[in-house]
Amino acid sequence: MIKSILASVLLAAAATTAQAQSVIFGAGYADFSNSDSDDLAIFSLEYQHKPFHQATRFGATWGAALSVDEDGNTHIGAGLIGIYSLSDRWFVEGSVMPGYFNASDNDNDLGGEFQIRSLLGLGYTLDSGNKVSMAITHKSNASTQDDNPGVNTLLLRYHYAF
Repeated sequence: MIKSILASVLLAAAATTAQAQSVIFGAGYADFSNSDSDDLAIFSLEYQHKPFHQATRFGATWGAALSVDEDGNTHIGAGLIGIYSLSDRWFVEGSVMPGYFNASDNDNDLGGEFQIRSLLGLGYTLDSGNKVSMAITHKSNASTQDDNPGVNTLLLRYHYAF
């Protein structure tokens, strides 16, 4: 299933390569809030489309993200992304992506399959136009379920622009 999702994201990205968009590769550490959970290394893949709104310093776009940790806990979501330029090279990024979460075992269950990933990141644009960023994410079901332990993640990310 993960291979099918990854292939779909990559095909969608390749189909519209003429536009200003990016694929973001991330790696980091997931800290599950439940004391019985296992904290794990995590990897992420994100696609950001061409902005549908662009102002002097702010841009808004749509995107999708897939994250998988070392135990196989998986989240896939899609949603709204905002990027605010602090200077020529520095930027702040935020996003909200509701989606599906699959817990590989009961230890890292987040209380249900519906989870919302929120992200706040600080980044720097390289001479090539690609970017690096450090981001904090939080996944939670927003109390739509009785159990809502959540997970916080710290990611180092590389944004490949095309």
